[in-house]
Amino acid sequence: MALEFDFIVVGSGPSGTALASRLARAPTHPRVLLLEAGGTNDDRDTRVDGQRWLTFQNKDMNWGYKTTPQAECADREIDYSRGKGLGGSSAINFGVYSVGARGDYEEWARVVGDEEFGWEAMRERFKMLETFHGDIPEGIDGKKYAAPSAEDHGTDGPLHVGFAAEWETDLPPLLDVFEEVGFPLNPDHNSGNPIGMSVLINSAHKGLRSTARDLLAGAPENLTVVTGAPVQRVILKGKRAVGVESNGKRYTACKEVILSAGALDSPRILMHSGIGPADQLEAHEIPVIHPTPAIGQGLRDHEFVPLVYTRKESSTGRKSFFGNKEAMDKALEQWKKDGTGPWSKFTCELGIGWFKLDKLVESQEFQDLPADEKKYLLQETVPHYELLTHFPIHWFIPGFPDDSLNYSCLLVFLYNAQSKGEVTLQSSDPNIPLHFNPKFLSHPFDRRAAIESLRDAFRIAKHDSYTKDNVGELAGPKSDSDEDLLEYWRENILSSWHMMGTVKMGKPGDTDAVVDGSFRLMGIEGLRVADMSVVPVLPSCHVQAVAYVTGETCADKLIKEYNL
Repeated sequence: MALEFDFIVVGSGPSGTALASRLARAPTHPRVLLLEAGGTNDDRDTRVDGQRWLTFQNKDMNWGYKTTPQAECADREIDYSRGKGLGGSSAINFGVYSVGARGDYEEWARVVGDEEFGWEAMRERFKMLETFHGDIPEGIDGKKYAAPSAEDHGTDGPLHVGFAAEWETDLPPLLDVFEEVGFPLNPDHNSGNPIGMSVLINSAHKGLRSTARDLLAGAPENLTVVTGAPVQRVILKGKRAVGVESNGKRYTACKEVILSAGALDSPRILMHSGIGPADQLEAHEIPVIHPTPAIGQGLRDHEFVPLVYTRKESSTGRKSFFGNKEAMDKALEQWKKDGTGPWSKFTCELGIGWFKLDKLVESQEFQDLPADEKKYLLQETVPHYELLTHFPIHWFIPGFPDDSLNYSCLLVFLYNAQSKGEVTLQSSDPNIPLHFNPKFLSHPFDRRAAIESLRDAFRIAKHDSYTKDNVGELAGPKSDSDEDLLEYWRENILSSWHMMGTVKMGKPGDTDAVVDGSFRLMGIEGLRVADMSVVPVLPSCHVQAVAYVTGETCADKLIKEYNL
């Protein structure tokens, strides 16, 4: 295999595959190398739709990262899973395909000063990426629950996304309760306005998970994909990137090196290449080539806690399936045959909603935010928290009792966290992960937002139309006092694995910016970063869709710049 290419892309998650695939398919057919540290992830059985909640437990597909002990969260080390192998984290995530708010992209465009990141431009890229399947089960009121507009969705992209072919019987009635309580229904959360309660758009179709690996199907010969190739450092010639080093092998790039290793690993590669905070590099005896204090700073994420209630036998069908190993085994054989059956039904369709919080906006913690942040959070389409239904919590609580499998689980997600964490060097060995410290709940606004979001969720969790089917409570705060709500977050908070912001994009001269609006690492020629690490706004969604569109946008910039 030749070791010289026009472009080298490091990392095969959503950003890297979108970028590499698009570059390779450009009319001039540039030579593109895609390097992946993990394996091929070619086992179809790891893509069962209803088992997407379990794939992260496969150690061959997960780096197994943890946070440092979180000072505001009972000193717990929190799971920080990252996907390993072709497809990256899209191969182990929970299959939510949400694009966020129009306001997110308008804010991104403002921060960077480039309308290529605005909603209209990004929406066209989302449409190019997807083949949307809008069919819903027979007998379901489509106008009420799921009525996407064709102008917001694509028809011939490599990612197959849409609604599950079968829904659990208690999903529509629960959506009705949301509406009764005062949470409006939204027939399409991917329209640019996610506000309201929706039926989830999944990154799956016909019972099969769709991952970033699908973007490599039918790849042209000028795209070379190498797995089992972790990158330790970028090779620099002065202040120009000329290639990368992987396990002692050197690959060179005539034009550019693009890092798409994610918010936790792109900073690691940069630091071990001599690009990063000088004090950290010197402490680990790494020669400082380009001191950049902002690299590794600005880590942000979404977090969540569950509310779990056991239900009457007649209210859900979960116990008859999840409580019967024979039924699950039989269903798996059916899935392997044609992708249908219970494994394409149970936990495959969820309710998901994003909402605003008047009490949060009225709080002193909100008033104390910077003016630009307040203006962003007040935009019409930008939510303050998220609710998600039908999460299979029984797979996440050790020793979950079989007699409680008829349950309802609501997840409450904290959005717009102002806490800025960091990823930092812990070794001179480039194969050792960084320290990951998101500093959850360290900002006063986050603590207030956590309290108010959980309290607002009680509007449904404590409403008669919901509680009438409850038998007992499996997980919830002691009371709705500020103290007990916050304590529940501290003891139970989990990461959504939506890490971003550690190699932030901005305008030249911004003290917190590392890359410019063309993804170029400022101060180094021939080196770009294109993944969630550069995104300057914490998006109002589950971020895999944003990762895909980030890669697509970088590809657009490169194709135009090099006249490909």
